[in-house]
Amino acid sequence: MRPPIEPYDHGHLDTGDGHLVYWEVCGNPVGKPALVVHGGPGSGCSPGQRRSFDPERFRIILFDQRNCGRSLPHASDPATDLSTNTTDHLVADMERLREHLGVERWLLYGGSWGSTLMLAYAEAHPERVSEIVMVSATMTRRYEIDWLYRGVGRFFPEEWQRFREGVPEGEREGDLLAAYARLVADPDPAVRAEAAANWLAWEDAVISLEPNGKRNAYSDRPDDARTAFVRICSHYFSNGAWLEEGVLLRDAHRLAGIPGVIVHGRFDLGAPLENAWQLVQAWPDAKLVVVDDSGHTGSDTMRDAIMSAIEGFAP
Repeated sequence: MRPPIEPYDHGHLDTGDGHLVYWEVCGNPVGKPALVVHGGPGSGCSPGQRRSFDPERFRIILFDQRNCGRSLPHASDPATDLSTNTTDHLVADMERLREHLGVERWLLYGGSWGSTLMLAYAEAHPERVSEIVMVSATMTRRYEIDWLYRGVGRFFPEEWQRFREGVPEGEREGDLLAAYARLVADPDPAVRAEAAANWLAWEDAVISLEPNGKRNAYSDRPDDARTAFVRICSHYFSNGAWLEEGVLLRDAHRLAGIPGVIVHGRFDLGAPLENAWQLVQAWPDAKLVVVDDSGHTGSDTMRDAIMSAIEGFAP
């Protein structure tokens, strides 16, 4: 990756409904605009994501989605109300940020949950998107969510049992994700911490078979970030991200004319390659690059494929 780089501008965008969304810009002020859309939901953006772009040719824009990272209020505080944190709200924040920064059109780059959010934005505002580079494609369909938090358990029966037993006995036959959403918003910090640990242990298990996976990739983060991540994930996934089932795939025709590259690991258990394959069939201007030594958390080969895709869209 390219050398570390610092922002030349940053701030908090007032959304008008009680949220302050953190944003930053680095690279060339008159370069090609590129927006980094982080995953999770609730991961927040990281300094390393600045380094995927040539700072001489790109105006690199990052933002922390509502209630995570440096955005306020933070989801680690159980008093923070998440009712105004939905997919539609995040799409509106992206458009508000574009206007605030004076961007006409921008390249979208992101992965995992970020791919869902990029699709939702691009299908709502196709005229504002120049290209898309997508990694580990997801569309957050309910059957994808059920696969990630239940179906994959056939490969990890012991770990899934522990995940299931992380909620009260009376709730184990119901909606596990909604039960976790309640636990991680509990006023008792010990209850929140235990729920977050159990959730993240499951996320770590799902990626544990990947050829180049990083141990404790989800668990190894500060306590506030752990709690916010789990709280926002459970909030979104227990509600199907407020998306009509299959709507992003159904409306992929709206992406016509937007060039895209989807980079996907063949051994991605959490977001199977089928997702990317289905999407590229419905999006004729997209190219699928399958990385044979990678899962969800990537590899050197995947990094090179991502960099190559971005370079292909450089001015």
